Amino acid sequence: MKQPDIDYWIRTMLSSYDHVSDLNVTAGRPLQVEAAGEMQPVAVRPAVNNLTPFQTEVFALNLINNDQRLLTDLVKNGSCDLSYRLGEDMRFRVNVFSGRRNISTVLRKLETNIPTIPELALPEILNKVPREKNGLILVTGATGTGKSTTLAAILDEVNRTQPVHVVTLEDPIEYAHEHKMATFNQRELGADFDSFASGLRAALRQAPKVILVGEMRDLETMEIGMTAAETGHVVMSTLHTVDAGQTINRIVGMFDLEEQAQVRNRLADTIKWIICQRLLPKIGGGRIAALEILRTSLRIKELILNGETEDKTFYDIIADGTQSGMMTFDQHLLKLCENGLITEETALAYSSRRSTVARGLDQLKAARGESTTAIKGLGMDQRKDDRRSSGF
Repeated sequence: MKQPDIDYWIRTMLSSYDHVSDLNVTAGRPLQVEAAGEMQPVAVRPAVNNLTPFQTEVFALNLINNDQRLLTDLVKNGSCDLSYRLGEDMRFRVNVFSGRRNISTVLRKLETNIPTIPELALPEILNKVPREKNGLILVTGATGTGKSTTLAAILDEVNRTQPVHVVTLEDPIEYAHEHKMATFNQRELGADFDSFASGLRAALRQAPKVILVGEMRDLETMEIGMTAAETGHVVMSTLHTVDAGQTINRIVGMFDLEEQAQVRNRLADTIKWIICQRLLPKIGGGRIAALEILRTSLRIKELILNGETEDKTFYDIIADGTQSGMMTFDQHLLKLCENGLITEETALAYSSRRSTVARGLDQLKAARGESTTAIKGLGMDQRKDDRRSSGF
């Protein structure tokens, strides 16, 4: 198998379905793509019904292209991350990994055009995020929920409106930002710096106003990121957490017990926004993001300092904070359902509190004059009631 064969496979997978986001090359399976959130097989010529371990290994090694750092990562850590370009305008974020003694590859298609906040149909309140002058802004969620895309849209708004220096630390670089009003320096792990912690430490000497850290992977990176946010920088990053409350708890839990009170004080002063994402199937095809949005406030700061209790949680404060632009996942799910973008079943499946969403859906139905229950025939037997009133 040669490079033209591999590029043919990639092009065929991309064109096989609408809404393709990921390409999957795994031994024992055909070539597959994830389209609108579902895995689908792809036919190529000559036919490949089930990939052999040799084919998947050759595919991966061609993408790695004899890069010794990547080969070392793969052998030592069991996986490696890289970027791959096909032609002039097609780029991929690639993860090569081992499992059951076989090599697999997943390629995430990267958009060449940077989307705007309105184009992503994100809540309007997020237009305020690029205006922050300091502090920590976190976008969280599971892998593949669009965190990098949301951050790219926020950074593009900074680029369009502010004459500032922006330094990004990425693994790999996903969206290439051209210089607009801002000056962008984008650095890639492995090629330009050896760890997020060292890259972030160096960034503090590069006079940026805004720093993007691809992921807060470890304690050292988090510590330096908080210090940068405390010293007048805007620090944007991602975490793999499911909601705002878990994000705060994850950060605090990175530190030793005796440090956690001080960490809570620092977080209360530095956290500006936590934007959590879940990617949902959309009516008519494609996917749409549901968001939970936490914005700093006196009540949020108090909860960060003292921790959650049974009757005071981040969920409750976010739910009460709609006037300042906050929203829970459940509130956003109901809005998406009301606007006809997702089904009721999807809203319930992705909810944080199913009973809350179920009540909200009933209220939406009632407002539209629809039945809120499938149970019928519960009316009183009028004939029996008439007999009783007549003395029979």
